[in-house]
Amino acid sequence: MVSLIPISDANPTRRFPAVTIGLIVANVLAFFREPDFGGGTIDASSYFFANAPVPCQLQATCPAGVRIPTEDGFAAILIPDRGLGSFLVSVVVSTFLHAGFLHIAGNMLFLWVFGNNVEDFLGPVKYLLFYLLGGIAASFAHIVVNLGDVVPSVGASGAVAAVMGAYIVLFPHARVRVLVPIFIFFMTQMSAWAVLGLWFVYQFIIGAQASTEATSVAWMAHVGGFVFGVAAIYLVGGRPHRPAPLWRPGWGN
Repeated sequence: MVSLIPISDANPTRRFPAVTIGLIVANVLAFFREPDFGGGTIDASSYFFANAPVPCQLQATCPAGVRIPTEDGFAAILIPDRGLGSFLVSVVVSTFLHAGFLHIAGNMLFLWVFGNNVEDFLGPVKYLLFYLLGGIAASFAHIVVNLGDVVPSVGASGAVAAVMGAYIVLFPHARVRVLVPIFIFFMTQMSAWAVLGLWFVYQFIIGAQASTEATSVAWMAHVGGFVFGVAAIYLVGGRPHRPAPLWRPGWGN
């Protein structure tokens, strides 16, 4: 399945997207605080184990530690014990951690393209709460499917997926500019329904296949976050909106 990379949408907003920009800034600042920028080193792995949830912690069945391959052989990293409260805190913290430049760049691009319109609909306070709850729901979707896993769960992907789920409900017919990589990159426009619908189907199919295999991508977090976003936005009264006129001034991208 071809990957679609959203660049912008023709869907201006009525207000400055302060929370969306604030979340992007917070994610970037957290990323630059990570050892080696989450680049797969021992220091970065230790940082993730110390600050992010490990699925096996929810059942208290984690081993005392794990062995990580290094250039000189292996290094041992301890898996901390967590009570339920500490585990929930780690889930929230983990939504601001990323394992490399491509990881954070992709998440922040999707958040910038789709987040401002969802923020415009919900308002800043409800939107921030929605984003954080979406990240929590997505994390638990991944954890419940992978209870025996000893790999820390990091990334804003689930929270961003919740935003995307809300967007497809609110603005299914909005035009989204996307890059399509087929031999070369070319740009086209598609409806949000097509872009986000294809994205969700891809995540679901790969996630179903990966549920029986070892994988470094939390596919079910993407699925869980998206489903949460669709359901939650309906519960707060979200319904499809007509696309705004392209000439209308605003903070759209």
